[in-house]
Amino acid sequence: MCIRDRYFKQLEEESIRDNFVVIYELLDEMMDNGYPQTTEFKILKEYIKTEHHELKSSKKSQNMQPTIPTAVSNAVSWRPEGIIHKKNEVFLDVIEKLSMLIGPQGNVIKSEINGCLKMKCYLSGMPDLKLGLNDKALFEATGKTTRGKAVELEDIKFHQCVRLSRFENERTITFVPPDGDSELITYRLNLNVKPLFTVEVIVESRSQTKIEFYVKAKSNFKAKNTANNVEVFIPVPCDAQQPSFKTAHGTVKYLPEKDAMGWSIKQFPGQKEMLMKASFSLPSIPSSKRDEYKKIPVNVEFEIQYLTVSGIQVRYLKIVEKSGYKALPWVRYITQNGNYQIRMGI
Repeated sequence: MCIRDRYFKQLEEESIRDNFVVIYELLDEMMDNGYPQTTEFKILKEYIKTEHHELKSSKKSQNMQPTIPTAVSNAVSWRPEGIIHKKNEVFLDVIEKLSMLIGPQGNVIKSEINGCLKMKCYLSGMPDLKLGLNDKALFEATGKTTRGKAVELEDIKFHQCVRLSRFENERTITFVPPDGDSELITYRLNLNVKPLFTVEVIVESRSQTKIEFYVKAKSNFKAKNTANNVEVFIPVPCDAQQPSFKTAHGTVKYLPEKDAMGWSIKQFPGQKEMLMKASFSLPSIPSSKRDEYKKIPVNVEFEIQYLTVSGIQVRYLKIVEKSGYKALPWVRYITQNGNYQIRMGI
């Protein structure tokens, strides 16, 4: 999927026809007798010289001298030799997406965390990196103890640069990183965590032609953290019209294409409550599907920096390169919504 997006942005029938040669070459390089081989975008660009959307002219191709990609003769196929950066830095983003289904009374029905460690590497030469996490299995294997929380990771998947044998035997993560952007680790956790947000919706029918919504959104994470770009989508009757909104926080819009209203809050501090009131007019002759909105859950979107729900932490990131230069590692923690839904008790 990543290779497809990097090459074609959007894959449609027309783009497949226009780029048939490129697609054929991509599959030929990525697979060998049905087994995956090279999947690094930058390395594939070294192999495949054909431009997508248009073919090279015959005159141009005659002048092109065949060259062996550096990755072919290099033991580290995902990183070419001779890379030089003016400033040696590594940026590591620990991103967790929280998916939850919450009942009308605030009880958690289902929760899942999908996490990944994304890396931006700007290091010269052939550096060797060692990453330490608060991995429960590592502490158990080495007999060490930790003052903080230890996390038991599930369904771990590594980038091909990670030495799997070292991880399986010693639970240490060592690797020679690709240059630029890469997804180093993905993992999944099934944890019973406290909801970061709860939303209560009270619906009152003033008459057959008027309905009012009273919405209370509450943040349950620590007061020192702030959620950014919070979006709360509350379903409304399919035949609702003439909306009227009142809130002291953010803005509210009616989204008729979704049969919902969207409450946008730019910044939502922890341990806060925010209120919103909405009124709609209804036709005197009701739609047969008017009450279906009651079965649809509220959806919440958000992003909280400096927070991970699982408690995973980068304990250290050691960088060793034969030239002996010093590099700066930067770590950032982000929690985002996955499929975050709250059932309405109406």
